[in-house]
Amino acid sequence: MIDPATFRCRRCGACCRVPGYVALAPGEPEAIAAFLGLDVYAFTEQYTTLTWNRHDLSLTEREDGGCVFLLDDNTCRIQPVKPAQCRGFPFLWRSKRLEQACAALAG
Repeated sequence: MIDPATFRCRRCGACCRVPGYVALAPGEPEAIAAFLGLDVYAFTEQYTTLTWNRHDLSLTEREDGGCVFLLDDNTCRIQPVKPAQCRGFPFLWRSKRLEQACAALAG
């Protein structure tokens, strides 16, 4: 288990560039839409896709696999309302692919 007291994110943005779903929990589309000044329908049309189960929403990715909300300076455009999945990395969940990409986890 990673100790939150000693883990130091390097703000490299690598975790936001690994392709894969960023699943949205109930209430998150509404919160992100409000933060962006969009109605929820415009937000879901522009920034989400259905996941494999055709039930849940995921944030869309750029062509390079990066998150649509990752800015050039490796910050998150929606930081105050970013999804729980993003907030939980690497403490509540992680994957082999993300572990390999994250400079802070690699050493």
